[in-house]
Amino acid sequence: MTNDPQADFSGVGETPEHLKIDEAALEAYMRAHVDGFEGPVAVQKFKGGQSNPTYLATTPAKKYVLRRKPPGKLLPSAHAVEREYRVMTALHAQGFPAPKTYALCEDPDVLGTAFFIMDYVEGRIFWDSSLPDVAREERAPLFHALIDTLADLHAVDYEKAGLSDFGKPGNYFERQIGRWSKQYKAAETQPIPDMDRLIEWLPTAIPDDDAVSIVHGDFRFDNVIMHPDAPKVLAVLDWELSTLGHPLADFTYFLMVWRFPPSVRGGLAGLDLEALGVPGLEDAVARYCARTGRAGLPDLDFCMAYNMFRLASIAQGVYARALQGNASSERAASLGAQVAPLAALAWRHAQKAGA
Repeated sequence: MTNDPQADFSGVGETPEHLKIDEAALEAYMRAHVDGFEGPVAVQKFKGGQSNPTYLATTPAKKYVLRRKPPGKLLPSAHAVEREYRVMTALHAQGFPAPKTYALCEDPDVLGTAFFIMDYVEGRIFWDSSLPDVAREERAPLFHALIDTLADLHAVDYEKAGLSDFGKPGNYFERQIGRWSKQYKAAETQPIPDMDRLIEWLPTAIPDDDAVSIVHGDFRFDNVIMHPDAPKVLAVLDWELSTLGHPLADFTYFLMVWRFPPSVRGGLAGLDLEALGVPGLEDAVARYCARTGRAGLPDLDFCMAYNMFRLASIAQGVYARALQGNASSERAASLGAQVAPLAALAWRHAQKAGA
């Protein structure tokens, strides 16, 4: 493990014993359920993917990706690979850049846990939002492609896509705050006063704007595959947290990268964005608003506080699983140290929003 997320998370690595796949069982399943499949199949685990273990399945003619639920005791409603499969299948059919899916297996007797199979998409994944591996003039177009893709997701007609029951429309913030408060308490390992303050304050400050769209839930550079040499999104990955929700919750989650230091998820805070050629937060907001027809984002600080609280809850859940020995990445344990700083940052935004 290095300090370079590009090296730590990109590509495939050694599969831990408890996450190994029975290749013979997988081959038999794919032969029966995946159109055009021809074996044999060899399986390697991707290094990334904290939550649902993700594998590269290689055959002589084609590469596939397999995502599965992790083994062991799971938090309620977490690791919803069935939902991922459904939303990706629906969005791909609408022309949105979600990978093509092939099969969903909900029978745990096949590989031990539920899984699905989708296309392997060749392209670039960026783990550091300052985009050190590309030229200065390429950086803004990559950001613009990312923002435009999220705006386009929020414009998808979810009823036409067959996703009208993919979540409960309306009261999104209220329901999510309740959900992540419960998840956090279920996974709590030590008292964090800022988390308790947020659990109390957030439900009292929910904005009146109650828009509804499909939301991704974890939209950021490293969940997107970019074209190998153009600023174009080829595939949006990791739909585990997607639902019908509030588009501004989704967009401001992406905006958190401007508030995080480089040590937290490759953040941009404190960097000279002008010198880097990276758009500022205000530019990102203006581009999103122009593409979605919004006048502005008056509830930005509430949304930031909410999203940082939610991320802290997710990190606490991954950390709690690591302590039980069934998290998907050995890096999961280090997430425990990020919960309190995230909560402190969230509380600062809450105070700006009037807490």
